[in-house]
Amino acid sequence: MLPRRSFLQLSGMAAFAPWTPATAQQEVPDALARPMRWAQLVFVEDDPGNYDPQFWLDYFKRIHADGACLGAGGYMAFYPSEVPLHYVSRFIKPGMDTFGELTAGCRKLGMSVIARTDPHAAHDDVYRAHPDWIAVDADGKKRRHWAFPEAWVTCTLGPFSFDFMTAVTAEIARKYDVDGIFTNRWEGSGMCYCEHCTTNFRKATGLELPRENSPQSTKHAYEVWKENRLFEQWHLWDETIRKHRPNARFIANSGGGALSRIDMARLGKLSSILFADRQARNGAMPMWINGKYAKEYRAAMGSKPVGGIFSVGLEAPYRWKDSVQDAPELTSFVADGIANGIRPWFAKFNGKVIDKRWMEPVARIYDWCWRNEKYLRNTESLARTAVVYSQRTARNHGPKVDDHINGFYQALVEARVPFEMAHDELLEGALPKYKLLVLPNVADMSDRQCEQIRQYVKAGGSIIATHETSLNDETGKRRADFGLADVFGCSFGGQVEARMQNAYLALSGPHPFLKGLEDTPRIVHGVSRVATKPHDPQSKSPLLLIPSYPDLPMEEVYPRQAQRASQPEAYIRQFGAGRVVYFPFDLDRTYWEILAADHGRLLRNAVTWALNDAPGVHIQGPGLLDVTMWRQQNSVALHMVNLSNPMSMRGFVREPIPLGPQKVTLELPAGVSAGKITLLESGGAVRDLATRNGVLTFTVPSISVHEVVAIDLFAAARR
Repeated sequence: MLPRRSFLQLSGMAAFAPWTPATAQQEVPDALARPMRWAQLVFVEDDPGNYDPQFWLDYFKRIHADGACLGAGGYMAFYPSEVPLHYVSRFIKPGMDTFGELTAGCRKLGMSVIARTDPHAAHDDVYRAHPDWIAVDADGKKRRHWAFPEAWVTCTLGPFSFDFMTAVTAEIARKYDVDGIFTNRWEGSGMCYCEHCTTNFRKATGLELPRENSPQSTKHAYEVWKENRLFEQWHLWDETIRKHRPNARFIANSGGGALSRIDMARLGKLSSILFADRQARNGAMPMWINGKYAKEYRAAMGSKPVGGIFSVGLEAPYRWKDSVQDAPELTSFVADGIANGIRPWFAKFNGKVIDKRWMEPVARIYDWCWRNEKYLRNTESLARTAVVYSQRTARNHGPKVDDHINGFYQALVEARVPFEMAHDELLEGALPKYKLLVLPNVADMSDRQCEQIRQYVKAGGSIIATHETSLNDETGKRRADFGLADVFGCSFGGQVEARMQNAYLALSGPHPFLKGLEDTPRIVHGVSRVATKPHDPQSKSPLLLIPSYPDLPMEEVYPRQAQRASQPEAYIRQFGAGRVVYFPFDLDRTYWEILAADHGRLLRNAVTWALNDAPGVHIQGPGLLDVTMWRQQNSVALHMVNLSNPMSMRGFVREPIPLGPQKVTLELPAGVSAGKITLLESGGAVRDLATRNGVLTFTVPSISVHEVVAIDLFAAARR
């Protein structure tokens, strides 16, 4: 067994320094800020000598790719590695360097290059030399790889990563002209009970590693310990890379939204660039899902670049890695990501192309992005609405928290409201940007966060909150009253009905919230509700509770006398200079589950009222559109992605269904006037253009998959 110092000497690191908050907000080197079109090629073992590197260089040049991620090492090296136990592809003959050759070719094309490593598995020689580097299951058995039993699963929190992979990282950074190292499966492959994890966790916490019957406090302690350990590793690898290449960075293949197991606020602060690795739709994913991934990452990253990884093949549990997606589906998925501000990155596994059908669609996408690059280099979103996501709430209360977000997301897309997402730990920087903040069941909020929201509304911001928002403190402990009780205009009634059966909402109008429901006496309720007590018993609500009554036998299906509607189920009020809407029930989550049109109308009407007729852009016309609006240095770009398809909520797009005319009303940023207006996709012109007091009105004749209205700007004349 090799001593630890052998690997540390190879890495150039004399000692390991743990992560500290002194690692400040990362700057973004030009080589990572510049690329707008990424290409990833993951080599397989028999690629060296059997694939054509010039084929890929010609393709990269043809599609104007300006960034490449190339398979380098970790589980398997595609260069002549000198790191002990670093398995080199058996197809690499003396004098060959597959990774180095393609890296040099990409450099000649002017491309940025990052190396891909993968530490999640190892070969038998590693197991024989260092059995303690292998992951251990709850029964104490070393873990064979689930998909390739000849290999072993490694422990990501022990010496394999901290010693061996540090040496690999150092070797790549020392030998090759790379701008960063992108590490796949950085977070590991599940719980590990190896000797290192057992000892290190006990030393840090005084506890034993959690098992199924362990208390929640132990499981929480483990999550905190694991995250800190991963960030220690992040710091080590980033410093290792910079020692050899000061302008290069470590890039973790990690992150996500509310359900991410890694702290996105922390990851976003440390990272110079991140890539959303979601790749494709499967199952019942909606067509807007790639846009949501983009928003979630950017909520943590701010103005730093975010790429969106998409697979040229199908994504399914069956792992058909050599498959090819149909062009309409691939195009729609990528278009929604681009419209929401991420830079496309195609992922190809295997350097030998079996099925070329993906290559032309990707070439068309990348060529379009290259031709219109100046309208895609966004400097800020012009959205006035943001949806908050809370990883803390998700960790404390489970994955259903994301259903609340998805329901509101769907309603906003249907309403054609441009919006962003905001991380609840980064509200201080987000609040000044938005007119409206949506809090979809953000149950766990600190006193500080509640005060941030309170002052935001007093100063003129608006909020829409649902269900248990602010009912718990940041630890998940139930408060005696809402943290935002004074803002909502009601107090906690002492109980939460987890499941209501056959309950309804009586509509009491007229009211702006009931637009489209004027002749409707009642609609279905949600599934769960928080009991509330209004602060002003005389205040009137347009939604009143009709409690559950029997749904069987059918002869018993009628409300009893004691079930008259009286309890408010929507609190709509002015607070300071801002507007407040609070729904005590799970309107957003229920909408995501059953997609009842009446619930969609309520959510849409709430947004309209809270924005007070200031959405920034208004579009009328048929179809389902995802609408975003961006500012560039000298232009504004309005994206409209056509999501109208029979397969929009399940399965794949078979063919685009073009939409007819869309009438647009768009408010320009202050201090500028509109110049040339171009339709970037169709190449045509807008119709019926008129300008008045900084507001443009015009008609977009039609939309196939994705249309962008590019508006060149110039400084408005002074009077």
